Amino acid sequence: MTTTVTALPVRVRSYATSAARRLLPSEPLTYEAHCAVYGGLSYLDGAQIILAAELAGLSGHGGAAFPTHRKMSAVREAARRARRGAVVVANGTEGEPASAKDKALLSSAPHLVLDGVALAAAAVGADRAFLAVEAGRGLGRYLTEASRQRPASAASAAPVTVTVVEVPPGFLSGQESALVSFLNGGPARPRFQARPVYEHGVGGDPTLVQNVETLAHLALIARHGPGWYRAGAATSLFTVRHADRTPAVIEAMPSTPLRHFADPGAGQAILVGGYHGTWLPLADAAPRSLDALGAPLGAGLLAVLPHDRCGLTETASILRYLALESAGQCGPCLNGLPRMATAFAELANPTPRTDFRRLHTDLARWAGLITGRGACRHPDGSARLARSALITFAAEADAHTRGRCTAPGRPAMLPAEGRGA
Repeated sequence: MTTTVTALPVRVRSYATSAARRLLPSEPLTYEAHCAVYGGLSYLDGAQIILAAELAGLSGHGGAAFPTHRKMSAVREAARRARRGAVVVANGTEGEPASAKDKALLSSAPHLVLDGVALAAAAVGADRAFLAVEAGRGLGRYLTEASRQRPASAASAAPVTVTVVEVPPGFLSGQESALVSFLNGGPARPRFQARPVYEHGVGGDPTLVQNVETLAHLALIARHGPGWYRAGAATSLFTVRHADRTPAVIEAMPSTPLRHFADPGAGQAILVGGYHGTWLPLADAAPRSLDALGAPLGAGLLAVLPHDRCGLTETASILRYLALESAGQCGPCLNGLPRMATAFAELANPTPRTDFRRLHTDLARWAGLITGRGACRHPDGSARLARSALITFAAEADAHTRGRCTAPGRPAMLPAEGRGA
């Protein structure tokens, strides 16, 4: 039986030294083709896996960039103390509506991710593993079939069965406490945790939640060694969006100059890191490499804002979406984000006014008040976006106070439809 996965326009630009070291092959690989391209996997000693991740300097590619070896060590130690089995959750939900990199990876190289799941399970001593994907994309059945193609690994002392689960779409559905809640039978919403997920997660067991691209990198490190990864031979995945709204997923080294992704003359600004990211003037950012932009790369989204669009309108649309998508369980999300979204919508409306300074001051103050005070990082990322927009689009904001806009009547470009829209 063949399962169709929603097509994604993928452009691959790899700077790796051989095809075997690429994250995205030119076409989807069966298990046999995967082994022919990447080679077999036999590096499954738990302590060695954690050490390799540490020596490589591997960090999460889902947005937080937390050191992978520290997460694995914490889960392994918690399981040892509790004398319980651990759980691995491969996070491919990609709640960011403008991003497509994880979907492209799972569509093209599912077995590279499943290799990473096996390695992570061996590292933390897991007896259960889940691969979480967004519902409605066709990925659930496709990945279930892929997992069935894989024989029990003779190299693994404790083979782990991977259960593919489809999670309802939502910006915060992939947050680790939201995933644990869903796998425990609850809603896919962040929850206050009396104990951290690495101690008390799925079924009460210590749980490792790791992004699928991070796990694919772990599978490459196991094959080529941490020195290869640290030397800069590894590539990463980035979703690039232009005015036509179509995402292109590009594979490149983080040292690649931004101009390879976006023509400096194609727009006025670029959003780096997704909806929790940072607006930067495109002309200033284009000559710099991705890892030298001075802004977190987050979920790997790069969105160019054309000259005929309004940055304030774009930001107001995203902030409204982020406010509606929040769990609404803590003060910053329940009160702070809606107030910021309303104020930014006011700022985005080009109307002559004398209270611009008050509006600008209130937004900056609220962004500071909500940062670091939420139950998760959602308020922090939303505040980062708002602060960067106030700086990058300061001239546009000044024009709006005089009733003028550079793009009157043009709708927001980036997708921002959520539960409350």
